[in-house]
Amino acid sequence: MDSDDEMFDVQAIPAAAKGKGKASDKDRPFDNDNLPWVEKYRPVTLDDVVSHKDITTTIEKFIEKNRLPHLLFYGPPGTGKTSTILAVARRIYGSEYRKQILELNASDDRGIDVVREQIKQFAETRTLFSKGYKLIILDEADMMTQQAQAALRRVIEQYTKNVRFCIICNYVNKIAPAIQSRCTRFRFSPLPIVEVQKRLDGVIEAESVKITPDGKAALLKLSKGDMRRALNVLQACHAAYDLTGETEIYNCTGNPHPADIETIVNSMLADEFTTAYTRITTMKTERGLALQDLLTGAYDYIETLDLKPNARIYLLDHLATTEHRLSTGASEKIQLTALLGAFKNAVELTAKFE
Repeated sequence: MDSDDEMFDVQAIPAAAKGKGKASDKDRPFDNDNLPWVEKYRPVTLDDVVSHKDITTTIEKFIEKNRLPHLLFYGPPGTGKTSTILAVARRIYGSEYRKQILELNASDDRGIDVVREQIKQFAETRTLFSKGYKLIILDEADMMTQQAQAALRRVIEQYTKNVRFCIICNYVNKIAPAIQSRCTRFRFSPLPIVEVQKRLDGVIEAESVKITPDGKAALLKLSKGDMRRALNVLQACHAAYDLTGETEIYNCTGNPHPADIETIVNSMLADEFTTAYTRITTMKTERGLALQDLLTGAYDYIETLDLKPNARIYLLDHLATTEHRLSTGASEKIQLTALLGAFKNAVELTAKFE
């Protein structure tokens, strides 16, 4: 958090309009079975936001002192950025908060025309209150063009008296420095596994999900601190299977099963080159896997192997290099043969120092 950013004085908002953070039952659509669980169980108040208590406490103080600045939320997906700002909107405006905010997804509406038309038009109009400010939420703002960001900077400067901006992105380095300097920045880190588990336990109980302990462990592992991903996978498995276990979780997400990873890595280490290549290619075809999926699972398994430190570092480095090359459009066949060669070199390296 950048605590030394410029603060903006705002006129007091009537207490009745703030809502005092008390969510009514109608704010929480638990009776709607058609909603995705990520929406059904989305936090309503700042107290409901999982983790990030330092961020929510700071924003709460801004609101109490009527000195809310422009905000910049950044961090990995599924960590609570959008949920937090919607909770802030409820805290400020009460149950009628939708009338006082403009929410845009910049990955869809990312051109300069959106800034000139929708954002500027909304910013020019005063609130329904005689005092106060409105809120503009720009989600996935790192997808905005440079021209649009330049126009946005001018709008932020021009309409500070009656509008506050909340800019949300995954990669803060893609936001223009001129915009960053006008916002108070908050970084949303991946959620601790313990916090994800607490929320999942509540959803599992509320929805009567039948899930095994190994299934829950696999779900937490694959979520990687992304609450949205965890809830989406849980809902999909609940709809598809009567009982959700480890195999069902991996089948539902399309991730390679740990047993498949173990088979592939051991084959690369022990089998002859052609045999290993044929086995991996066959397994990729049968399981419908991409080489990049296999690389992701191989990292953790290699860490458990009894290898010499220099051989382990050598392999991990080649895995990272292969993953990077695949992300830039390199051929899977060529990269697989190169990776197999690296594994054979690691075996020779281990034998050499024994």
